[in-house]
Amino acid sequence: MIRRFFLLAVVVAALGAGAWWFLQYSLSQPYKGYEAPEQFVEIAQGDGSRSIARKLVDAGVVRDEWSFRAALWQSGAARRLKAGEYRFDRPLAVRQVVDMLARGAVYLRQVTFREGLTIREMSRVYEAHCLGTAASFVKAAGDAALGRDLDPRAPDREGYLFPETYSLPRRSAASDLVKMMVGRFRNVFDEGLQAELRRQGRDLREAVTLASLVEKESARAEERPLIAGVYRQRLKIGMALQCDPTVIYALDRAGRYKGNLTKEGLAFDSPYNTYRNPGLPPGPIAAPGRGALAAAIRPADVDYLYFVSRNDGSHAFARTLDEHNRNVHKYQVLYFRQKRLETAGQGTKH
Repeated sequence: MIRRFFLLAVVVAALGAGAWWFLQYSLSQPYKGYEAPEQFVEIAQGDGSRSIARKLVDAGVVRDEWSFRAALWQSGAARRLKAGEYRFDRPLAVRQVVDMLARGAVYLRQVTFREGLTIREMSRVYEAHCLGTAASFVKAAGDAALGRDLDPRAPDREGYLFPETYSLPRRSAASDLVKMMVGRFRNVFDEGLQAELRRQGRDLREAVTLASLVEKESARAEERPLIAGVYRQRLKIGMALQCDPTVIYALDRAGRYKGNLTKEGLAFDSPYNTYRNPGLPPGPIAAPGRGALAAAIRPADVDYLYFVSRNDGSHAFARTLDEHNRNVHKYQVLYFRQKRLETAGQGTKH
């Protein structure tokens, strides 16, 4: 009798060990039941384990509901599964799937809006990443109520959508992204910059507008305070800013910019044309980064009134018109004359 009981116990133990081994084996085997290169599964807030299991099975991510629930029970993560959209692109063991959901490894796209972009240019970036239409982004950025406390006079959020890399779900509403970008502007334009602005008795719109000009004129961090200083000097003496990017912005808004700024373009009648109108343009012409914002608030104390591109990303600064004209001759006239000669020379070799 004792011997039979012992044999039964051995059999039961062996069966249990076999079942346990089979469970561990099945939960660790990679599985891919979908044919597409990638599969997305949306886990909603409030979804229970049964609903999540069914979604994963229907998507071909796990083999069956039983294995998912077994892995979930074994992990102890049943209460830690995170809502969001998940991307699957290779065979995974059900344990790995549970781990992804417990860590909240949701799928996000990295979308970069570089410094100096306009709302229209940002809208094309938004559309290019298949997040939505460019028109929906422009519409969201035109919400006058958003960020009204920042700039009550602004007709849209031009200049206040902070340029940065954002991590976004595949389906990101333009309105949500615009709110995020305005919120980031608030964070970057911190108390230090705000206090300095108040001390100077200047308003935010003026500072952001000047910063947008600085951003468009130079990508070099060391030059931004100098360029801001030039513009502050010109504003102080009532001299026209003559900032080419403001004219380009005006032409682009009117659908008349063809890629080159001509003499005819410089005469374009617009309040944004700083060749025709003294002072700053009516508002920002692009999205400045923190460096340009800081430069606009803390410009270099210089007596320069002019600068011209050296065609290598840097600029030559001048105090007098004669000095400036010499720089223009050196870095523009002679430079492009040499370029034309080189091009002509290459053409004769063929």
